[in-house]
Amino acid sequence: MSNCKNIRPSSYAITMMVSLAMLSGCAVGPDFEIPNHEIAQTLTPRTDYGLNPSQNSQDVGWQWWAMFNDPILTSLESKAQSGNLDLQMAGSRIAQSRAALGITAADQQIRVASNASYAREGNSENGKMVGLGAPSAATNYWTAGFDASWELDLWGRAQRATEGANARLEASMYQREAMRVSLSAEVAKTYLLLRNAQAQLAITLEKQSIAKRALALVLSRETNGVGTHFDTITAQTKLATLEATLPELTMGSNKLMNALALLLGEQPRALDELLATSDYRMQLPSGVPLEWSSDLAQRRPDILEAQARLHASVAAIGVAEADFYPRITLSGSLGVESFDSSDLLGWDSRSFSLGPKVYLPIFSGGKLTQQLELTKEQQKSSALNYRQTVLGAWHEVDNSIDAWRAQQSQHQRLSIAHHFIEQALSMVERNYQQGSSDYLSVLQQQSNVFNSQIQLNNSTTQAEMAVVTLYKALGGGWNNSLMQANDGAISVAALGEAK
Repeated sequence: MSNCKNIRPSSYAITMMVSLAMLSGCAVGPDFEIPNHEIAQTLTPRTDYGLNPSQNSQDVGWQWWAMFNDPILTSLESKAQSGNLDLQMAGSRIAQSRAALGITAADQQIRVASNASYAREGNSENGKMVGLGAPSAATNYWTAGFDASWELDLWGRAQRATEGANARLEASMYQREAMRVSLSAEVAKTYLLLRNAQAQLAITLEKQSIAKRALALVLSRETNGVGTHFDTITAQTKLATLEATLPELTMGSNKLMNALALLLGEQPRALDELLATSDYRMQLPSGVPLEWSSDLAQRRPDILEAQARLHASVAAIGVAEADFYPRITLSGSLGVESFDSSDLLGWDSRSFSLGPKVYLPIFSGGKLTQQLELTKEQQKSSALNYRQTVLGAWHEVDNSIDAWRAQQSQHQRLSIAHHFIEQALSMVERNYQQGSSDYLSVLQQQSNVFNSQIQLNNSTTQAEMAVVTLYKALGGGWNNSLMQANDGAISVAALGEAK
């Protein structure tokens, strides 16, 4: 029993270690506080465009593309969430940040290692050990045991480092979600542009048919002496000019289909069969919210990312300040050693050590001071970046609301103009049936109707894209409630099933 008492630390040592452990809860450096984002007012639409000033403040749905009532678009959005390579790379960066957090957090844990060794040793006959009386004959030397060490986090250095690593993990998660918002908007914009290009190509083919009939009619009139050769040349010029636009329109449509395939992580032409035909009708979406409050800062992942990076920079100040204070590490070892392996299990072969190690920085050439100054300046930069992100987001929302209202106003006026052009076509057709107008006038007016339809389609597409831009500015396209607690991943199954 007395031998066991010999290896126990004294009561004074125990008291000292407990006191140091209690002090380890202290953390130097500033504590992070969520900054005031200074978004207190509510934005309402401008009244510059002569529209009804009625407001709609309904919530922003994260799966906002469902308002277009297009199953193909919904399918593309779902596939992009799982297939886009940029998102997959962002997921890899999250895994890297999580591993970095684990490495940093491990510094707060006790390190335990085992060791064992064997050596056959002999002293030189002419060496000092033999001169002092040690034998020169070769002997075996066996050791085995455990080593343990634990750095007391007296000033919260490891705590602040872990806090910063956790904030960087959050930033990488929000960075991916910001990328998800941009991706959903880019898929929708590309799809809308594709449908507009296809509609424009179809209308141009109709205009080509009209131009061919007009040319045939003009040729007939010239042959019969009613028309002139100038009329024929003019009709031929219009047809050739119109046909010259077809290759460019076809190329644009194909390019947009390939762009969608790239966004989904697919090979070129992989979506051609799916996108070649569609019964999609271009129309303005309804139910678009027009009034936004200050919860924007909690909906946009880029703002949350900037906030997390600010948190990490604040924690870095604590790490830099803790470097000025001493570090105390408790270390110990317990093992056995013997010249004969059969004696290793004997009590007399035991060995141990226990005690603290103190590291105190005295002179580092100003390195620690400059490191602290660097972290403070980085914190100021992160704070300015946060303010810039919030301010930029607020401007994006205001500009997007304004663009949506402007496109609505333009669409209404173009709709009125298109209605009058259709009425003019009806009048020309009636005159032709009554014999007071020729068929060439009918063909020309039909071409005017198609030109007006192209303008109206372009306006509709621009208005739809304004809605997409608005929802992107509002942070739509990601769902915080679907972020898993363990890795922040959005369930693809839930993405496809959520309404």
